[in-house]
Amino acid sequence: MTEPEIITTSEPGAEVVACAETEATATTRVEEESRNVHAMSKEELLADLRQIVETKSVNSHREVMAIKQALFSLRQREVNDEMNAHVEAGNAPETFSANPDAAENEAKELIARFRELRQAYLEAEEERLSKNLEERRRIIAEMETIVADTDNVNLHFQKFQELQQGFRDIKDVTPSAETEIWKQFQSVVEQYYDTLKMNKELRDLDFRKNLEVKRRIIADAKALAEEADVVEAGRKLQTLHAEWRETGPVVKELRDEIWEEFKEASGAVNRRHQEFFEQRKAEEKRNEEAKEAIIAAINGIDREALKSFVAWDEAADRIKALQADWKALGFASRKVNNDLFARYRAACDAFFEAKTAYFQTTRDGYQANLEAKTRLCERAEALLAQGDSKKNYEELQKLQAEWRTIGTVPRKHSDAIWQRFTTACNAFFALRKEKNAKRQADEQANLEAKREILAAIKEIPLDVDRREGLRRIKELQERWESVGHVPFKLKDQLHSEYREACNALYGAFSASRSKERRQHFEGQLSNMKDDSRKLGSERDRLMRQIDAKSQELKTYANNLGFFNVKTSAGSSMLKEMERKMARIEEEIAQLKEKIRMIDAAKNVKE
Repeated sequence: MTEPEIITTSEPGAEVVACAETEATATTRVEEESRNVHAMSKEELLADLRQIVETKSVNSHREVMAIKQALFSLRQREVNDEMNAHVEAGNAPETFSANPDAAENEAKELIARFRELRQAYLEAEEERLSKNLEERRRIIAEMETIVADTDNVNLHFQKFQELQQGFRDIKDVTPSAETEIWKQFQSVVEQYYDTLKMNKELRDLDFRKNLEVKRRIIADAKALAEEADVVEAGRKLQTLHAEWRETGPVVKELRDEIWEEFKEASGAVNRRHQEFFEQRKAEEKRNEEAKEAIIAAINGIDREALKSFVAWDEAADRIKALQADWKALGFASRKVNNDLFARYRAACDAFFEAKTAYFQTTRDGYQANLEAKTRLCERAEALLAQGDSKKNYEELQKLQAEWRTIGTVPRKHSDAIWQRFTTACNAFFALRKEKNAKRQADEQANLEAKREILAAIKEIPLDVDRREGLRRIKELQERWESVGHVPFKLKDQLHSEYREACNALYGAFSASRSKERRQHFEGQLSNMKDDSRKLGSERDRLMRQIDAKSQELKTYANNLGFFNVKTSAGSSMLKEMERKMARIEEEIAQLKEKIRMIDAAKNVKE
């Protein structure tokens, strides 16, 4: 805000306080603030710009700059919106290219034309003002020549009046020389009238006419103190001061008095004018502080903490509320207003660009998750087509576990992909449940059948004839093996009872068989007891059998370490090998018993 300055005139002891803003400057500033260009549409801004160029309003340069800034802001928002739409459509940000804007090109052409018009106007105006200044100086020089000729001053009265009028007819000169040239003019006029020896009535008439004009100017100046528009009052006061300067002097006795009265009236208007600008300066300061706070609030949002679409949208709503607060504020001071707006737009743009990047990156991740879950659906459907099996069941469980590790998919596909996966899983488990229900019924029937077989085995007497007993137990074992699975929780218990019953019978049969074999071997020994060579040969044969059986037993023992007992097949084979090893150990023990019998027979002979 420009501070008021002191404008001096050639009136005795005179000083006038006047606003430094010219009529054009004050009017432009008020119009600019009353018409918030940032609230206008692009078409309205272009229409104003065309009118300025077409009417060659070269003094509207501030309005043109404001329109340019507003058009730039609108275009920037359009480009940002196009960028967001481009990214939200699934495109990469680096492939974006803004659409051509005819309005932007027209605005550039209009602004260039305005600059050319204004430059031409300023150059012409500077030349015109310079010429006017030189003409006024020439007139003053000629007036000074008349004043210097004191003997003939009366003869040049008419000429002097014409020179005064000629001076006043030249309205504008170079602003920096305005005050000084008027001081020179007033000084030479006063010198002329002070030294003029002419008819007193003519001089007094001129003084009275000048007094009437100056009293009317004073009345107009006093009326301006009640003017509602303070800026307009200041502009009008400048006009009155110009008219005061152009009006000739009054009688010397009234000069100081009438000037003091005009100065006092001017001071009242200027005080209101200064108070108005001081208040506006304070308001601009408050607006500046409020806008700084809004910029700080936007920059203060921690974008690193925004981890979801909802969080980003909530932050965007806060920024939109701050943008509404910004629009409700008036202008800050001219020297910071554009900088504040640029920083404000940069803060908003930085947030929304980060939001767009987050949404794009997250959507890419969602798309990858959708593709991964689609593959799981396809694998689950393939397992369903293959049917129920333990392997497929375990594989489906792995698919379900893997599903839980995959993140979110795009919302529009979320329900459909989940429905597809659960449909395949539920269908598989329904098939498995149906199969299990049938299997459970079969297992229950198998359980009853095996219990009947087990009861039949237990009914075989231990002292039955061995051949008869072996025939009967073999038939029952074949029936047992032909019966399918039983419930898993009863499997081991039932098999244990079955093995115990069979082992009891086989033990009895084995004892009977061993007794028969012993008796048979004793008969063989009886035939060989007198032949040492045969006894030795039989002992060697038995030892070779023991060695062979021992090697076979060692092989089985080594192979035990290669079996996976965690599977049902591995467990079954392990038990079978253990039974074979037990049978081999029993055969080795029998062979050793025969060797002891041979050794006993040899000792008896010796």
